[in-house]
Amino acid sequence: MNDNYRSLTLDEITVLESNGCTAEDWNTVFVADDFTPDYVRRVAFYGEINLGVFDKHIEVEEGFMRHSGISNATLRNVTIGDNCLIENIGNHISGYVIGEECYISNVGVMTTVEGATYGCGNTISVMNEAGDGNVILYDGLTSQMAAFMVEAAGDKQLWAALRDIIKRQAERCRPEQSTVGYRVKIVNSREIVNVCASDDCEINCASRLVDCTLTGSGDSGVYIGNDVICENTIVAAGASVLNGAKTDNCFVGEACHIGKGFSAENSVFFANSYMDNGEACAAFCGPFTVSHHKSTLLIGGRLSFYNAGSGTNYSNHAYKIGPIHYGTLERGSKTASGAHILMPAAIGAFTMCMGKISNHPDTSDLPFSYIIASGDKTFIVPGCNLATVGTYRDTSKWPKRDMRPHADRKSIVNFDWLSPYTIRKVMAGKKLLEKLRSEQGDVMAEYRYGGCTIRHGSLVKGILWYDMALKMYFADVVRNCPGDLPRGMTGTGEWTDLAGLLVPKSETDRLADDIKTGETDSVEKIESRFKAMHERYADYRWNMTYGMLLDYYGIDILSADDMERIAADGGAARDAWLAAIARDAEKEAALGDVDEDVLNDFLSKIN
Repeated sequence: MNDNYRSLTLDEITVLESNGCTAEDWNTVFVADDFTPDYVRRVAFYGEINLGVFDKHIEVEEGFMRHSGISNATLRNVTIGDNCLIENIGNHISGYVIGEECYISNVGVMTTVEGATYGCGNTISVMNEAGDGNVILYDGLTSQMAAFMVEAAGDKQLWAALRDIIKRQAERCRPEQSTVGYRVKIVNSREIVNVCASDDCEINCASRLVDCTLTGSGDSGVYIGNDVICENTIVAAGASVLNGAKTDNCFVGEACHIGKGFSAENSVFFANSYMDNGEACAAFCGPFTVSHHKSTLLIGGRLSFYNAGSGTNYSNHAYKIGPIHYGTLERGSKTASGAHILMPAAIGAFTMCMGKISNHPDTSDLPFSYIIASGDKTFIVPGCNLATVGTYRDTSKWPKRDMRPHADRKSIVNFDWLSPYTIRKVMAGKKLLEKLRSEQGDVMAEYRYGGCTIRHGSLVKGILWYDMALKMYFADVVRNCPGDLPRGMTGTGEWTDLAGLLVPKSETDRLADDIKTGETDSVEKIESRFKAMHERYADYRWNMTYGMLLDYYGIDILSADDMERIAADGGAARDAWLAAIARDAEKEAALGDVDEDVLNDFLSKIN
């Protein structure tokens, strides 16, 4: 018995029995000091029971208040907080600690069985569906940690050390028993087994939840809706799973939406990802990954800021070895309706893919492109996606559509689209196109690159598009920097995108070394390092950009005159960029179904 509870009095037992209640042993039923039995009716008690008080009304729907109490229920080894309303439990509630002011009604069974994991500590295989497992699920998992795990799995020493750290964290996070927090609502649901639901979560008309953790925050709960089946799944603050969705061995991150029959297994979703109708398997869905349509299969892909067109399909059986292949569509990529990508493939940032792409392209150094499969050829149109209405709208809307709870956001999301990460690839793309032109000749109708075809006109325009992006980026960085010399060399090499965190690869390498040596030995320390990297983003960006500026403009040191020249070049490039976006909008309006007011409103807002 908990010290906060006392034994029932004989008078209270008499009232409970007259209310139709029974007990396996009234001596194992304990109550709060101010308990009264008036609102406990037709309840069967088994094992140790702790009951709070039932002396107030609670809101069961907006504007609908009902008195707290318990009726028509079988309870076994349960603690119930003050002023809950629990009624019409078809089978029983067993092994739960239930917080205050909860509403639990018309539920088939809520029970705890041996071996409960609550979804914590499960190791899943993302990207390589048949792999040994490269992401360990735990409450509080961030997109950075998941991405770091994926990259660490190829280094046996690093993965062994990291796995031990995260396993310890998962053990600490795993609850000791099933719990329901404050003001939780669980109604019209069939089967709730080994579930922990934190404050203000709601489960409404769900079919089955088994070994799940629902973790809300101070200002945002979790919503599980009708006909949902969730197994071995952790759902974070502000997220919703509803309308017949099914998840198995998944992590559903902050403000994510899984609905309309979407099914997912061995997949992770982070920061505002939105999934309806389709399917995901072994998918790493970073921030703002979106799939709205039926017949869409996301399998073996690493994605972020991504939008899947209807009928998008990835194939992870390249030949006959098995479902072992995978690919990356870097941030901002899209697939058109009916797109089919045969993995492995590496698609550059902000690229649009169309048709059946079966030649395993690697366009990492050709961002902002179109990849178009036509017949037996795959065409690359370099840089053309830089100045489209779609890219302009996407980069503008993502920050506005961050619906995560403002307090204590977990995953780091850097929204910069012209960043050191993408601009290094832009510079590499420009040099690549110039090299192709130099080596294969200036009179070629078509150029070959990585099994793909680049037409002469596309190559020439691509160089111009990439030059435009460089000038806009340089001007933007210089405008926000004082022109001082860089403070270090960090950032001057390769950059990486850890599912929203843009950071020099040297920093993630240094973190990896510290984990191997044991200097960094906890999840808290690793996350702290990620935050420190993000906080130094501007310094790292300037370190890289300064050297790139000197090389691009052929100067030895950045002077005031140089800064004026860079600003002027950037202004001209930006004007040309906005003009190109306006032409793209007008081209779309020329199709004839765009209202003139809509076009004019868009044109008035681009700046």
